[in-house]
Amino acid sequence: MTSSTRSTFAPVSDPYQHTENFRRAFNSGDAAAVEAGLEDGAVFVRGPGDPVTGGEASKAIADFLALGLPMDIRDRHVYVADDIALIIADWVVEGTGPGGDHMRMEGTSTDVIRRGADGLWRSVIDNPHGTTRPAA
Repeated sequence: MTSSTRSTFAPVSDPYQHTENFRRAFNSGDAAAVEAGLEDGAVFVRGPGDPVTGGEASKAIADFLALGLPMDIRDRHVYVADDIALIIADWVVEGTGPGGDHMRMEGTSTDVIRRGADGLWRSVIDNPHGTTRPAA
């Protein structure tokens, strides 16, 4: 990650600002910007029932960003208990996809964030699919 990405999209000190910071990072199209808000070893849920970490998580994030579509995301609930928070947020990704067709994806995410020793909040679990069930 470049130092400019790190400084522009650094984790936030207020858990209620985490989602807005994520939206800005996502809409930059820069996977490193999105990953700046993740803890090392964080879980990214690539699809319902499909959690990944490390390089697989990085690839899944890059693939999602490769659609080149903007995200609108709004917190529905933020629950904070000491150094851990649960964020439930409604999101929409919509626009003209890489193939020229209109695309619309939406969901309700369930994300767990944690305050680090530096006082900044990072995602531990980033689950854009929320409670969506895996395909049978």
